[in-house]
Amino acid sequence: MIQETQDRRLLIIREKVEAGHRLSFDDGVYLYEEVDLFALGELANLVRERKNGNFAYYNVNTHLNATNVCVYRCNFCAFRADLKSPKGYVMSDEQVVARAAEADRRGATELHIVGGLHHQLPYEWYLNVVKLVHQAYPKLHLKAYTAVEWDWFARLTGRSTRDILAEFKEAGLGSLPGGGAEIFHPEVRDQICEHKADADNWLRIHREAHELGLRSNATMLYGHIEEPRHRIDHLIRLRELQDETGGFQTFIPLAFHPDNTKLGHDRSIPKPSGLLDLKTMAVSRLMLDNFPHIKAYWVMLGIKTAQLSLSFGADDIDGTVVHEKIYHDAGSDSPQELTVAELRRLIEEAGRVPLERDTLYHEVVRENGAWRAGKALATV
Repeated sequence: MIQETQDRRLLIIREKVEAGHRLSFDDGVYLYEEVDLFALGELANLVRERKNGNFAYYNVNTHLNATNVCVYRCNFCAFRADLKSPKGYVMSDEQVVARAAEADRRGATELHIVGGLHHQLPYEWYLNVVKLVHQAYPKLHLKAYTAVEWDWFARLTGRSTRDILAEFKEAGLGSLPGGGAEIFHPEVRDQICEHKADADNWLRIHREAHELGLRSNATMLYGHIEEPRHRIDHLIRLRELQDETGGFQTFIPLAFHPDNTKLGHDRSIPKPSGLLDLKTMAVSRLMLDNFPHIKAYWVMLGIKTAQLSLSFGADDIDGTVVHEKIYHDAGSDSPQELTVAELRRLIEEAGRVPLERDTLYHEVVRENGAWRAGKALATV
């Protein structure tokens, strides 16, 4: 009887997915807790191919973490440093421009800029990072600062985040990354990052960015103290904002890395299993019906799991990711970068067609050592 009930419920969910109907909170929790991985993968792949065909996207990008000194002490973070810690650093203007120059030489289309919230650096220092890079390399798309950082800038200045976002856009800001979301539910968020921007502020800042014409990404940190119901709550809040604005481009599930973190040490939390990684990817694809893309961030997942994710709902494997520090400090054993040839090989081995994109999901056309943005790729 129990098995018959479960089979019937999965059949109802399958019918919803095949018809393109929205899944409920209860559907999401059921998928996490009761449905086997391969059934999830089959359903997620149906949605993935409906939206993106057989393409899998990648980009050529470089990371810039201009400082790791941070006023917050999130207990899942291994990147941050105290003001007087020998580990702490602040990049000079020359180092910032040199990183951008390196990205340009490599043919990067994007510079991903995030870092710590340094309590002795003024607002103008963060603004200057964007100005310096944009003035030197105006073609380089600047995906900069998480909602937590925008909230910090507002606290520093007493100004509204909308006003600050508009000023940065004028200075060269192209879009927002999705970091800082962690888990929205207060039962979890209050335990892992109680002092920084809460869920309502994270969502408000992304809403404001979308209203200003800036696109953004979204993330979820999973595999620590949260439960399936917290993850589904998180996904539904993102889905509701996307209904309102349509400004999210991609969702990136981020696997918690416990090494060198207080949370991992105090609670002996292991790294998420490959099964949980793939299940989270699949459930995310099924719940976020209005998100055009789901990204398998190979730095956190590992190359093999990221490759498998292309059959479990993901259509994007991220990019070359040069100079990533945040997740490598937390124990990621992934390479520091992948070449374009390696990315394309991973995609082709997975049976997908590799396609280079820019940050805003336009096809990248390369000719005679230069690049340009081509046609727009899949959207909702």
